[in-house]
Amino acid sequence: MTVSRSGCSALVAALAACAMVLAGGCGGGGSGGSTVGGSGSQGSGGSGGNPPPTPGNVVSVIADAGPTDPANASAGPIQTVNTPFVSVTLCAPGTSNCQTIDHISVDTGSVGLRVVAAVLSSSLASALTTVMDTRGRPLAECLPFADGYSWGSVKLVDAKIGGEQASGISIEVIGDPAYPTVPSACSSGGAQQEDTVSTFGANGILGIGNFQQDCGSLCVTETVPQITTQLYYGCASSANCVATTVPLASQVWNPISKFATDNNGSILELPSVASSGAPSATGSLIFGIDTQSNNALGTATVLSVDPSTGNLTVNFLGQSFSSSFLDSGSNGNFFTDSSLVPCNPSSSEKGFYCPPSTQALSATVTSNSGVTTGTLNFSVASADALFSNGNGTFYVFNNLAGTNSLPQSFDFGLSFFFGRNVYTAIESSSTSAGMGPFVAF
Repeated sequence: MTVSRSGCSALVAALAACAMVLAGGCGGGGSGGSTVGGSGSQGSGGSGGNPPPTPGNVVSVIADAGPTDPANASAGPIQTVNTPFVSVTLCAPGTSNCQTIDHISVDTGSVGLRVVAAVLSSSLASALTTVMDTRGRPLAECLPFADGYSWGSVKLVDAKIGGEQASGISIEVIGDPAYPTVPSACSSGGAQQEDTVSTFGANGILGIGNFQQDCGSLCVTETVPQITTQLYYGCASSANCVATTVPLASQVWNPISKFATDNNGSILELPSVASSGAPSATGSLIFGIDTQSNNALGTATVLSVDPSTGNLTVNFLGQSFSSSFLDSGSNGNFFTDSSLVPCNPSSSEKGFYCPPSTQALSATVTSNSGVTTGTLNFSVASADALFSNGNGTFYVFNNLAGTNSLPQSFDFGLSFFFGRNVYTAIESSSTSAGMGPFVAF
């Protein structure tokens, strides 16, 4: 989601999400036959024929310049960098009152579906039921990200993604005008409130990480799951919201875990891109792991993650970073390397690396159970040069990287995902490789 250009990492892997835009504030295996800006992993039909039907567990993903903010429609796309998007259809539960919303960012580093209030139609917004806490108060949520937070109401929807549906799930409506007063426990610390399309960097976020709920058992008994902020609030009035505990059923859920089938995880398939970047890239999000012929694990390397945080260990430059993760919601690889030249701190590329020439680097990844990958090779190019490519019209890069201020953390963001099929298995779900949570590629 939206962050400043100072790099992007999660506070907690299960709640992590970030992406960035090129200007005006901040927003973030290779499939067979996929090409940059092409038709995605499903390919096309034979000459003169119709393309084959898309399986119900597949939805198209595009990384491009992003949506247009309805508050500033004349400005055009908000110019996101390395942010994968899908379309999601939201319905008032059990009705045909529905709206399809495009440019929902796909985030393997967070959990839950969130949508910016400004993109909802008035008919759908007014029809959504508010989720109540155990004392009968309307429920709201404050979700912290690396540089800011989102604040909004919690509503019930039927969510349709591709041919799959999650019925009656809680989502967050970010920037709900019915809740204009942000509690001080949420807004403290000077972080930016990210409740518009431009500041959030998308029309919403589809968090499909390793967990079923965005907080889990901790929020059932505790009101302070984060270091610096509360999470869930009960609102006796729009200006009187206080921290509250929330049962699992009422929390914001990973929509995949609520599908009738194909509900044990997902695969994000993005094509390879040129080292100079590209205007866009098209791939697929496939639901389920080993549930259909199109989502088999095959020979992918399976790495279990910490069952509490979703973290694993990255070994880089002789150091072990034990709080690391794979995160499609981060628009670059974020790590600490003092030998790399940072971009000018007063420029729009602040927080990214700007080496004088492209640097070749490598790392290994070790799972929670001790399984280690072979060498993972990646490169780092100058962000300043990359953002100038294509006369400033390129928004997709496989070699974008920046600094990481979080100790013990290496964030493999979307730069890592290009040219790979990246699997995310949900906790307590069964696959041919055993129970989740794990990642694989």
